[in-house]
Amino acid sequence: MKKNVYVSLSTLCIKDFQHITEYAKVMQGKADMLHCDVGDGVFVDCKTYDASLIKGINKNSLIMLDVHLMVDEPELKYLEYIKAGANIVTLHYEAFKNKELLPQVIKNIQFNRVLAGLAIKPETSFKEVKTYLFDVDVVLVLGVDPGASGQKFKPETIKKIKEIDKFRQENNLSFKIQVDGGVNEQNAKTLVDAGADILVSGNYVFNSPDREKAIENLRNCIK
Repeated sequence: MKKNVYVSLSTLCIKDFQHITEYAKVMQGKADMLHCDVGDGVFVDCKTYDASLIKGINKNSLIMLDVHLMVDEPELKYLEYIKAGANIVTLHYEAFKNKELLPQVIKNIQFNRVLAGLAIKPETSFKEVKTYLFDVDVVLVLGVDPGASGQKFKPETIKKIKEIDKFRQENNLSFKIQVDGGVNEQNAKTLVDAGADILVSGNYVFNSPDREKAIENLRNCIK
């Protein structure tokens, strides 16, 4: 059976945030999702935008909004992104000072009919998070340190993707594996073969002379 590969477009490479809404409008119907990178300047060094921009994108485009919260204390902030129109809200495991809050926040996201994602940094091991993976809809594996665009992909990420995919199969789970950071035409097939379902691309697509072709290159990497 042919595997579907989904492409989510990162906004982290777009320096002028006012251009993000236009990018969303142009790329709807071409990419599967817009990966909205929200940095608060605390959990990550970069400070990007808040829920008001997400709300504006949602009003002006039909693209699925894949919101990646790179923020401290996400348990206090996720609801505003749901209200703004997020279709997926992904929280960083490392951002929870009290890990006991994480399962309830995941349930709350899903209660609001939004997909719940769990993001993990490169240095966070699969074993550390596996007990939380029974309840999530998306697992976001970072191939670079969060918060900065244009970094080189860390090859050790491949092993983690394989571990997560094996765990998913062994436990008959249905969550999607998403990979973000340094994704391009050269490594897309390796990532998908390892178990990835959703490829997040920033610079590779955004800086391409033919963005639609770049998306198709990622989507068709296993043909």
